[in-house]
Amino acid sequence: MLGGKLAFAIEGMGARVAMVQLTDGPPHVLLTDHLEGDRAIYIYRVDDLRKTVSALKRRGLKGEHRLEIPMGPCSSFVLPNGHRVALYEASRPGVLEHFLGRHDF
Repeated sequence: MLGGKLAFAIEGMGARVAMVQLTDGPPHVLLTDHLEGDRAIYIYRVDDLRKTVSALKRRGLKGEHRLEIPMGPCSSFVLPNGHRVALYEASRPGVLEHFLGRHDF
């Protein structure tokens, strides 16, 4: 209905993740079955995850959850208003291109 294009639908490590492209460039929509809660997570790429997280903590942001995503290290937070935000550093080049066109399900 929205005219999106399925870029990939991958299954691995107990999760299913699909990326839908609504335009020729970012932002893209990721759909997954392994996250809890009903709120979307806004995911942003940063040049230096450590520096960015340190700056946010100095401003009072708390509750960092560290994890790894295929593209690199990631930190997620729940903001005081309940919004979920994640930041990642693209330290593994070529991962997105590796997934494009793959349809496991």
